[in-house]
Amino acid sequence: MNEPLTHFYNLGRLGKAGDTVKFTADAGQCAAIAAWSGVLSLETFAVTVDISKLGPTRFRLAYQLTAQVIQACVVTLEPVQAAVARDFSRELHFVGHTRGPATSAESGADMVLDAGAEDEPEDIESLHYDLAAPALEEYSLALDPYPRSPGAEFSVGPEPSQEAESPFAVLKGLKGQA
Repeated sequence: MNEPLTHFYNLGRLGKAGDTVKFTADAGQCAAIAAWSGVLSLETFAVTVDISKLGPTRFRLAYQLTAQVIQACVVTLEPVQAAVARDFSRELHFVGHTRGPATSAESGADMVLDAGAEDEPEDIESLHYDLAAPALEEYSLALDPYPRSPGAEFSVGPEPSQEAESPFAVLKGLKGQA
């Protein structure tokens, strides 16, 4: 299935001052995101991305995601409203072709990988980056996998009787009648 929301940004046009990009999903996109994520409905989906340039081929994206979602209660199947608010960031490293010759620092020839380093930057081959893709990923991770209505509790029915009649007991009864 295609992504239910896309919002492309040309990182090649980013200046030293950076940029802030805001976008929201319209009603049709909210319905597509709801179907994609398996929820009853998505009321709002808003994203703010602060983009900064860390170097000639490195970028930092700081996201703020808010959404209002309605899920089905796992016990009663009644609608459960939830708010998603998530702040996260991504670091990108452009590995595609640049116009000028790459210096050794840019090409990674002198780069030393630290095994204890936190998240490595995501390598991208195009400067046209879909800002919505990480937002959709984080939204899906933020959803409650087991939403419950207030006060809803799962109860197990009574256990079957331990003294259930054996199928052989019926045969034993038939033998006595013959």
